Amino acid sequence: MPKLHTSNFLHDLDRIARVRQEFASTLGLMAGTLTQAEATGEQASGKLGLEREIEDLTAASRNLSQGVFRLLVLGDMKRGKSTFLNALIGENLLPSDVNPCTALLTILKYGPEKQVTIHFNDGKSPQRIDFAGFKQRYTIAPEEAKQLEQQQQQAFPDVSHAVVEYPLELLQKGVEIVDSPGLNDTEARNELSLGYITNCHAILFVLRATQPCTLAERRYLENYIKGRGLSIFFLVNAWDQVQESLLDPDDAAAVAEAESKLRQVFHSNLVDYCLVDGVDLYDERVFEISALKALRKRLKDANADLSGTGFAEFMAALNTFLTQERAIAEFRQARTLARQSTLRVREAVERRIPLLDKDVDELKQRIISVEPEFTRLSEICNEFRDEIRSLRDRKSRQIADSFKPYVLGLEATFEQDFLRYQPAQLQFLDFLSQSKREQFEAGAKQAFQQYANDKFFAWTATAEADLKAAFAQLSNSAAKYGATYAEVTDQITEKLTGQKLQPRPNGAKDDDHAPGWAKWAMGLFSLATGNVAGAALAVSGFDFRSILLNLFTTATVAIFFGAILGPVGVLLVSLGIGALQADHARKEFAKAVKKEMVKYLPQIAQEQWQPIYSAVQECFDAYEREVIKRVNDDIQARRSELDNLLQQKQTREINRDTELKRLQDIEKTVAHNCQTLEITYQSLLNA
Repeated sequence: MPKLHTSNFLHDLDRIARVRQEFASTLGLMAGTLTQAEATGEQASGKLGLEREIEDLTAASRNLSQGVFRLLVLGDMKRGKSTFLNALIGENLLPSDVNPCTALLTILKYGPEKQVTIHFNDGKSPQRIDFAGFKQRYTIAPEEAKQLEQQQQQAFPDVSHAVVEYPLELLQKGVEIVDSPGLNDTEARNELSLGYITNCHAILFVLRATQPCTLAERRYLENYIKGRGLSIFFLVNAWDQVQESLLDPDDAAAVAEAESKLRQVFHSNLVDYCLVDGVDLYDERVFEISALKALRKRLKDANADLSGTGFAEFMAALNTFLTQERAIAEFRQARTLARQSTLRVREAVERRIPLLDKDVDELKQRIISVEPEFTRLSEICNEFRDEIRSLRDRKSRQIADSFKPYVLGLEATFEQDFLRYQPAQLQFLDFLSQSKREQFEAGAKQAFQQYANDKFFAWTATAEADLKAAFAQLSNSAAKYGATYAEVTDQITEKLTGQKLQPRPNGAKDDDHAPGWAKWAMGLFSLATGNVAGAALAVSGFDFRSILLNLFTTATVAIFFGAILGPVGVLLVSLGIGALQADHARKEFAKAVKKEMVKYLPQIAQEQWQPIYSAVQECFDAYEREVIKRVNDDIQARRSELDNLLQQKQTREINRDTELKRLQDIEKTVAHNCQTLEITYQSLLNA
């Protein structure tokens, strides 16, 4: 892969930032043109019914103008995340000393003055503090972090996150960075960090060469990352320490052998997360870096040659992703929306112009003549709604029903599965000591919580895949209903104008003629910030996995361990000192937990059926609400378009020549704006 100088990276980001603003400005101009046209139309031949287009264009313009590339940095504690970030931005901005750990989720964004704002989750107003105070107050020692982890506590339970504003060029070019606490911290903070995943464009997952793919890292990759269509860059930090750790660091053969073995380990663990649509992107997603070496170079010279640190190769890949893959996907949606709005305006103008010459009575007759077609549009809406609901009811029950046999099946593999979750420091003799019992219980609880989370997430992966397949089916249905809907609206136009519509030009795609609501339902464009909707489920903005996480993480531990720990304690005491000291103690512990756990599995399966059923239903209901609203808005806009013209003809004399020019100017202006976007978009593709 070609290397990239930091100045070139900033230049490319700056170019995309400018294009983003050009797109935002052009969409805003289109929205302004239509807003003015509708206002003027009230005193002319009436509004054209373009409220939905104005709303969508305005929202898209606003989101683009505020848009950034948001990068989420994940990784275990003490992997060098903050050192990596400091090297990336070229300043020693975040706490990255040898001992302290970042204790807050921290969002880095551009600001003209450097400042830190602490946001709270207990209703308190945000608080601004200086950098020195931030580093001193909100970093903790690894020993303290480990103790808090064992106690399932947070260092700062009242704090949500910190926002760091800084006048850095990288941030000014439209990049925001979310720096997370270590993933082996408390589960509550993990949920906070991972809650940002769906709002980020790429994940930078930091590993360490000297601790390759720990159990905690594999857990989080499997549970939170795999199968979600996320773009992940793996950064294997401290690669230079591989050589330094050898007995003879100058032995080239030994260095090569050690590095080769490490590469095999990382490849076997990470290759599954580098598959995109069946294509292996491992070489473009996994990078061996030396963050400390890169930071030292950049602190001396912001444009220093980063050869030998892995940063140049990584930044080249990140540059390609952000300024080509991700940016083009973002702009493609804006282009789709602009083309849709242009088509809608052209159709409205083409219907309006022939009707300007009609008197009131003839216009009434033509409006009456298209009533059957409007009825058909409503029928199409109802048919699609019924299909959504039918699929909703089937999938809700199917997915909820699948949970019971899965939960009851945990009994069969529990003993073998649970053994790997018992931490090495779980000493069974501690249970007999009153002073150490609390520590034992905390360790046992954490082990079981990790087991429960992993098992439930394994089930949600299957459920989520089933749900996505259902929404892909709805996407296809939206295309089908959209095509039928477009045929009916063509019939309305032909009846109203008395003119046969010209056939579509050769090469025109069906999507180009699809109504706006169908394009939304098909996932061709989304108005959600940072969300490229490749499927209808993504368009709905519904995070199914997060809902299930909330259902299970607290419920299972509370039910299981609240009831199980007591009986297990009695059993441990009855085993006797000898058994607790023996190697098979862990197996006996797993058997004891299983014996009590199976009593509660039916209860869990029964109690969670309704929440799962309701959660899945809400996925479909959220989709249905937006789709049906958009269809009804479109039907109402088409009716209003005719009613507005009729009302104007009944109340005033319309100057045909003046109105003809106004309508043609509207169409010409919007088409020109759309063409401007098209030229800019094509230039990006050819860059």
